[in-house]
Amino acid sequence: MQFPLVLGVSARHAHLCREHMNILFGEGSELHPKKYIGQPGQYSSEEQITLVTAKGEMKLRIIGPLRKYTQLELSFTDARKVGLNPPIRNSGDIKESAGGKLVGPKGEVEITEGVIIAARHIHLYPETAETYGLKDGDIVSIQTNGERALIMNNVLVRAGEGNADEVHIDTDEANACNLDSGMMVEIITKELTRW
Repeated sequence: MQFPLVLGVSARHAHLCREHMNILFGEGSELHPKKYIGQPGQYSSEEQITLVTAKGEMKLRIIGPLRKYTQLELSFTDARKVGLNPPIRNSGDIKESAGGKLVGPKGEVEITEGVIIAARHIHLYPETAETYGLKDGDIVSIQTNGERALIMNNVLVRAGEGNADEVHIDTDEANACNLDSGMMVEIITKELTRW
């Protein structure tokens, strides 16, 4: 079975916990929304931090709201530019991932883990998941179209309250098949496995 879903291309970005927000931007500081994004309540903020490594540095916009943990999501191209080799992980799975120094306008903090390459995934409203017989944790594939069409396997389904229908891939994956945010792709649900 296949069904269409809108694509969201995730550029490099950061999620901060309250503790690190206080260090980097000052005690009690808050994020200021610049642009709301596809998932409910989430936004690209005005605030940015700099990731500093032995090989270089890179600016990262913060995605709000604040989270329980600090997580930086890079593409492989981004990671290589700053000399890191982060693992491919699902969001929130940061144990024994890469680290670096984070610099903000009010301070800096060294993290020993938290830098990942985000695994491609799809978000689904509960109703959409039910319509297509999918559950949180299923693994599906993405079929793209056009001159550089391809199939991406091992795509995690994240279904439930707080999710809105959208595919998330990073900039490397989007560039490889000439895709941009707002385009439609096909979700292939046959031969499901559980995460």
